[in-house]
Amino acid sequence: MKHRAVIFDLFGTLIPTFSYEEYDRVLARMADLVAASSVEAFREGWYRTGPERSVGMFRSPAENIRHVCQALMLDPDEGAVAQAAGLRLALTRRVLTPRPGAVATLAFLRGRGLKIGLISNCSSEVPHLWETTAFAGLMDEAVFSCAVGLRKPDPGIYHLACERLGVRPAECLYLGDGAGQELSGAQAVGMDPVQLRDPDENPADARRENREDWAGPAIQALSRILDFVR
Repeated sequence: MKHRAVIFDLFGTLIPTFSYEEYDRVLARMADLVAASSVEAFREGWYRTGPERSVGMFRSPAENIRHVCQALMLDPDEGAVAQAAGLRLALTRRVLTPRPGAVATLAFLRGRGLKIGLISNCSSEVPHLWETTAFAGLMDEAVFSCAVGLRKPDPGIYHLACERLGVRPAECLYLGDGAGQELSGAQAVGMDPVQLRDPDENPADARRENREDWAGPAIQALSRILDFVR
């Protein structure tokens, strides 16, 4: 067997990606809690800190909120910051729900003796909540960008996942939705990438940064990744 491991993306792959509508609604409520005079300015500040969030520069949502507030010259009390952070955590908890077929697909692959890995560009809420998800017991290794200080498509994060799994990149199948140049990044280190294109997703409401124009292999249902395991 060529493939000894299958490595998955998280958002937009094993779980739905954030909904713009819900994401912005939560940000508006967070802005109100910290008494921001402009919801749009708070939202822009939050979006602007996305890259920093994903490499662990903020250890918690509260730290991120304080940073945005400082830039806007706001001085909310700790109770308001804690409530706003709670909204962010609750949003992430809702999103960390497996898409149909995800758990069964992971269990089947493990049953075939394949190692299962995860590489996710994410902020601190995801590793904080990870052990409460249905995925925790199905992953041999989960690499979170915020925990390792690297984000896709940096080659280092792919190599780190392989090192932890005890496999070479050429022995890995990689599945992702294509956000953040992750597929070309996986290909560049020698993995076999496949894109998941959800036909039921509303592209206007899917919060996905820099989705690449991928011309390689693609599937429309998560379970079809089984066709690519060699």
